[in-house]
Amino acid sequence: MDLDPARLLAVAREEAVLGKDEGGVPIGAALFTVDGELLGRGHNRRVQDDDPSMHAETAAFRNAGRRPHYRDTVMVTTLSPCWYCSGLVRQFAIPHVVIGEATTFSGGHEWLAEHGVAITLLDDPACVALMTEFIAERPELWFEDIGTSD
Repeated sequence: MDLDPARLLAVAREEAVLGKDEGGVPIGAALFTVDGELLGRGHNRRVQDDDPSMHAETAAFRNAGRRPHYRDTVMVTTLSPCWYCSGLVRQFAIPHVVIGEATTFSGGHEWLAEHGVAITLLDDPACVALMTEFIAERPELWFEDIGTSD
């Protein structure tokens, strides 16, 4: 990929901040073409929409609209994708995922890599800070979001 992953991540990070400002989980995502065209962007809206399926990657994917295929796209997300969102990437054959961080949560990105998806892990300090602060402030919401009862 000749694109600047940090530039792509900036779009997803803006979405994460929007989610935080709305009182939700601060995870953002964006779907781009390999040429850098923004197709869709979104953030986790589980709280705002009272919809457990509205993860950031899902929102970005839905906002991108229908395409005949996704082989020419890049999913960018502020946090390692959970199994649900990793399944979306596999289901639609998205070939590359750019991840802001996997320090606070390591989802299915290693599984994706094992199945041929290119993974770019940026270890972005701003993404780590967003999630670290959120988990400290709203642990009950975080544990609900990742599907645990603790």
